[in-house]
Amino acid sequence: MTGINVAWSALGGAPELVARVSDEVRRDVLDARLPVRETARACVAACALAAAELGARRTGAAEVPAVRVDDGAVATAFVSERHLRVDGRASAGFAPLSRFWRTADGWVRTHANYPHHRERLLTALEVTGGGGPGAGDVDAGAMDARERAVRERAVRERAVRYEVDAVAAALAERTSVEAEDAVYAAGGLAVALRTPEEWAAHPQGAEVRRLPLVERGTLDAPPGRPLTPLAPFAPVAPLAPLAPRTGAAGPLLPAASLRVLDLTRVIAGPVATRTLALLGADVLRVDAPHLPELPVQHLDTGFGKRSTRLDLAVDGRTFEELLGSADVVVTGYRPGALDRFGLSPEALAERRPGVVVAQLSAWGAHGPWRERRGFDSLVQVATGIAVAEGSAERPGALPAQALDHGTGYLLAAAVLRALTERADDGASRYVRLSLARTAEWLLHEVPRDREVPRAGEGDRRGNGDVDVDRSAVPGGPYGSPDPWLTERDSPCGRLRYALPPLSFANGPKDWAGPPTRWGTDPARWR
Repeated sequence: MTGINVAWSALGGAPELVARVSDEVRRDVLDARLPVRETARACVAACALAAAELGARRTGAAEVPAVRVDDGAVATAFVSERHLRVDGRASAGFAPLSRFWRTADGWVRTHANYPHHRERLLTALEVTGGGGPGAGDVDAGAMDARERAVRERAVRERAVRYEVDAVAAALAERTSVEAEDAVYAAGGLAVALRTPEEWAAHPQGAEVRRLPLVERGTLDAPPGRPLTPLAPFAPVAPLAPLAPRTGAAGPLLPAASLRVLDLTRVIAGPVATRTLALLGADVLRVDAPHLPELPVQHLDTGFGKRSTRLDLAVDGRTFEELLGSADVVVTGYRPGALDRFGLSPEALAERRPGVVVAQLSAWGAHGPWRERRGFDSLVQVATGIAVAEGSAERPGALPAQALDHGTGYLLAAAVLRALTERADDGASRYVRLSLARTAEWLLHEVPRDREVPRAGEGDRRGNGDVDVDRSAVPGGPYGSPDPWLTERDSPCGRLRYALPPLSFANGPKDWAGPPTRWGTDPARWR
């Protein structure tokens, strides 16, 4: 069974529809010991098929539009944040304190890209200031602006080196698990390096493994809110293999007229809602005013969406007005973190019958780590992926934040399938995914393409089967991402960005609009 078969089955899709999917396989993309290319392809294919299925349902078409997945488009999209340019400028990657560190008995990885996570990491390790004078202490006497900027940069770099050295020294004195526990207790993020076997024996690993790839179910059974019919298309023609392009006229937008409340952050959740926006949904991202956002992440995942800020403790009435006409609510916070605002699936369904609630978390909704924060890089370390891609002595990483991107496309697919099913009975539905369960799938369940065997790796991964969809055809070498990149103006400058990897007959080729400035849109629907 191929990855798309497994993903589509997990989404509850009819098995015969997988025949509508064809692949253009490129062997030189997302190269890794684990089947990253195959996993990425399966996630995007499942999402595109779910979109095509919903489009056929809404247009009354007799046949689901054909889906074609090009590994080149998928690989480019899975590292979209690396390709983003703003007025020609690339963004910085991980922050200096987001990295692997040696401990007394192994390795630990920390995540400190956000200022509050950096502060909590330093607090947990009792690292205090000491990197020299701050930028404001630089003597400005007789300096011109350029010289002052150079001096201030030197001061900042000295402070960073001090913090890196101090954190390294503090972690070297602790075991990996001691460091993990101490940092999490302070509200920071650190994860001990584990092998796949150690994760399997861990209580959270065992809890994740027993769950399906996609949790899904109904919340009630009210009278249906029917989907608005779309104008039917002429019979679709087979897709020819060609490079993605913008400007397609009158695309089929399966999510047109649907309203999506986006309460997600970082990558996976915003990728899911960005995909729904591509498909025509009115997506409004809602952030808390006190939480910072990284500019590159907002710009990369903000295409087609709008962004506002609301304090749910103060602006509850405004949020309820939005909820009153929402079709979908997507949340990406720790399980239970939003329940006090009445945002559990059950509470949402009670107030908005027929709503689809999509939930995303790092570690899953059950188990001892359910309330822990997490990111793609940390889940790779905990679940054994970092060991599989390197070794216990020198951990590695996936060639992309594939857990984030893959889970994001699966989450969007789950929403689309829930909308299709809702058209039958009108019932509220929930779907639930986690980065950790996607990691389990990648480690043990996704088969490799036959064309790229790796001797001896199957037994070590617990995944010796290899397969490929018979409809797959070999594509040319990837060479460059340029065919899947484009540019456009935005309120934040000229953007170069990766085009969406979803491709189905008559479907959209690009988002309707660029990202807006973070948090500046009014809290209302279009």
